Amino acid sequence: MSAPLCLLFDSDGTLVDSEILLAEVMAEVLPSYGLPFTATQYMEEFRGVRFLTIVHELERRHRALGEAQRQAMEAAMRELMEARMREQLIPIPGMDEALDALRDHPRAVVSNGPERKIRCAMECVGFAPHFGDNLFSAYSLGVWKPDPALYLKAAEAMGHPPERCVVIDDAAVGIAAGLAAGMQVIHLNRFPELEATPAGVTAINHARDLPAAVEHLSQQAMHDFMLHRSMK
Repeated sequence: MSAPLCLLFDSDGTLVDSEILLAEVMAEVLPSYGLPFTATQYMEEFRGVRFLTIVHELERRHRALGEAQRQAMEAAMRELMEARMREQLIPIPGMDEALDALRDHPRAVVSNGPERKIRCAMECVGFAPHFGDNLFSAYSLGVWKPDPALYLKAAEAMGHPPERCVVIDDAAVGIAAGLAAGMQVIHLNRFPELEATPAGVTAINHARDLPAAVEHLSQQAMHDFMLHRSMK
């Protein structure tokens, strides 16, 4: 019998409901540095995208900043975001129960955010025991979604080949990264009226549906494994 699939979770918008907090924080901080920005703009255009990528795009549209300004702006944003998370962060509804149901699967958090932010998020909502030190930050590894290398490096560190990994992500950049990495992908699509799920991706609209989706992919992987053995 094959081992359980390895589950690679995005953080913001997948495990924790942090994206509206981030959108609001960015809408407070960026305009004070001369970059017009709204919370709606983040949610509709930039969700899950690396902060520096967002900044560079806004600079292209509005005005260029100096490096010192960029660093000061990011520091202000990070400080305010951590404070908001400690005060207001909640888990995605149903995710706690889903993680309990999936306890037999090895799992990790793989995020475009800094490790400090990931750890803060897991601690704030009580998810730290589910993941331990299996936290993989784009800032630590030097590669950001949609580059598949972030998920591939996490899978390698977890000791699982890509085909035995399942990416659970809510954002387009993460879904693209998982597909390009050759992994199974589950799209936690909390906004189905606004977003489409790409072909080849399993779509769920609520975290309560995650255990069943993982079980389906596990059965499919077992079927493929047995078929491969029978053809030898």
